[in-house]
Amino acid sequence: MEPLIRLENLTREYTQGDRLVQALGGVSLEINQGDFVAIMGPSGCGKSTLMHTIGFLLSPTSGKYLFEGRDAGSLTEDERAEIRNGKIGFVFQAFNLLPRTSVLENVLLPVEYAPRTDFKAARRRALMLLERVGLSHRVDAMPNQLSGGEQQRAAIARALINDPPLILADEPTGNLDSKTSDEVIDIIQGLNREGSTIVMVTHELDIAQHAARQVRMRDGLIVSE
Repeated sequence: MEPLIRLENLTREYTQGDRLVQALGGVSLEINQGDFVAIMGPSGCGKSTLMHTIGFLLSPTSGKYLFEGRDAGSLTEDERAEIRNGKIGFVFQAFNLLPRTSVLENVLLPVEYAPRTDFKAARRRALMLLERVGLSHRVDAMPNQLSGGEQQRAAIARALINDPPLILADEPTGNLDSKTSDEVIDIIQGLNREGSTIVMVTHELDIAQHAARQVRMRDGLIVSE
């Protein structure tokens, strides 16, 4: 079966002043549907660049990226945006909730960019997801009225609203205390058990150990799995 994600000798370079920086130095990796992969490594090793490339937020300088068998390099910007919104759910360390928008409206935000959406059905799904992550009593709250853990749970519900096959989580517990981190990881593990593919960037070993696969990076390369 075709992997969900196939990376072949992927590189990513950018200029910093008059210096050329190689963020990815030739990364090859396969991720199958249903995998739970933790990407680890020191700050500046390329792990977030790799995740942003997988999420179609950055384009590689060279190499090949296949998503569901489709060559990312041959996609139009509209096709990339469609995959980003419909096939990938993003969870970030900083939560990235809109501050003047209720929890429910934040969760529904990706639906506004999805074609042919049944908004009544989407609202029902959003309420179901908020109940699942333990926020059914906070649907009308504003983000600044939530704890960090509640904000991250709202962000997870938002990532799931379009039922994407892939969840990308970039340091999802980085701003949380250990108890709240455990609660968030429990939710992520539950999603994986139900079939979601999870790719999670973390520098915390105890968080990475919840993943079935641990990929270690250094200096823009995968050094072990």
